[in-house]
Amino acid sequence: MKRLFWFLAAGGGGFLIDIGVTHALLTLTPIGPFFSRIPAIMGAMCFTWFVNRSVTFDPSPHSLAKEGFRYWAVGITSALLNYGIYSALIARIPQLQPVAAIVFASASATAYSFFGYSRFVFRHKP
Repeated sequence: MKRLFWFLAAGGGGFLIDIGVTHALLTLTPIGPFFSRIPAIMGAMCFTWFVNRSVTFDPSPHSLAKEGFRYWAVGITSALLNYGIYSALIARIPQLQPVAAIVFASASATAYSFFGYSRFVFRHKP
């Protein structure tokens, strides 16, 4: 239960970074709702990796480089799922606010991420 709590806390922090960066880029730059998500997702992933490797999961049995590669592999596929759902919602429902699309897209990627991180990145062999 502790692991799930910290995973959700890390994800919540990453979610706030994602929304904050996306909103700032939409407000302060002309890059639009699709391209603004790319740096937002990258910043959120950096934050969640730090929290997940420090608090959520037991230390990885892998080298930092291998752990990082595995984390980013799961994170990138999760981000692609997240971004795909976000883009589909924005494209199909143009009046939907980008932040609402982020909520739906991020929620869909949460279970995938937890499974990938706990089973592929930080798993200890029995």
